Amino acid sequence: MVESFAKQGARVHFCDIDATAAKMVAKTSGEDVTFRKVDLMRESSVRAWIRRVGEQEKHIDVLVNNAASDPRIPFEDMSSRQWDQLFARNLKAYFLTAQSVLPWMPRGGSIVNFSSITFHIGPVSMSAYVATKGGILGFTRSLARELGPRGIRVNSLSPGWIMTDRQLNQFVTPSVKKMIRQSQCMPELIQPSEIAQVAMFLASEVSGALTGQELLADRGWSYS
Repeated sequence: MVESFAKQGARVHFCDIDATAAKMVAKTSGEDVTFRKVDLMRESSVRAWIRRVGEQEKHIDVLVNNAASDPRIPFEDMSSRQWDQLFARNLKAYFLTAQSVLPWMPRGGSIVNFSSITFHIGPVSMSAYVATKGGILGFTRSLARELGPRGIRVNSLSPGWIMTDRQLNQFVTPSVKKMIRQSQCMPELIQPSEIAQVAMFLASEVSGALTGQELLADRGWSYS
């Protein structure tokens, strides 16, 4: 997404906790891309980072919330601490970034919150993750209503199973690929660049009539 937005001429500020990988992305994405190492579970760090960006740019037109963790933990094995951490990372972080960005977001601004196809298909051993993604959908709908009078749109993007490096290294086996192809309406596996295109659509004026919506980008998995 950083690369895709930068190619369209956007000035991009992004954060991550993996500084090594993020610096490589920033290096290859152009001069108008700035990385900052931020732990989204630390409120003071989140607010300080966004305030710094706002003071530098004077306005923030688009916020994309896509940070998340998706562990596979059987329900009976999950501790309350793990549950709280997952909600802090996957849901509370969206609240912090959205609230912090508002002073800098003008009319015409767009907030894109990543949810997930898992809310619709309910996979096993992911109950806490799915709960956070359902929370994101509710958060999006209510926030869209509240920010609409200010001319700010809020939408959710729910991808299917994306072939990121992490997913390919940890979870996507040949049998999983077969299952994905059988579940989707179209068999081609979803690539990160395709989801970035959908995020740019929701961020742009082309989708100006959309707010409070969930856009499923899953090759028809949840429909089939």
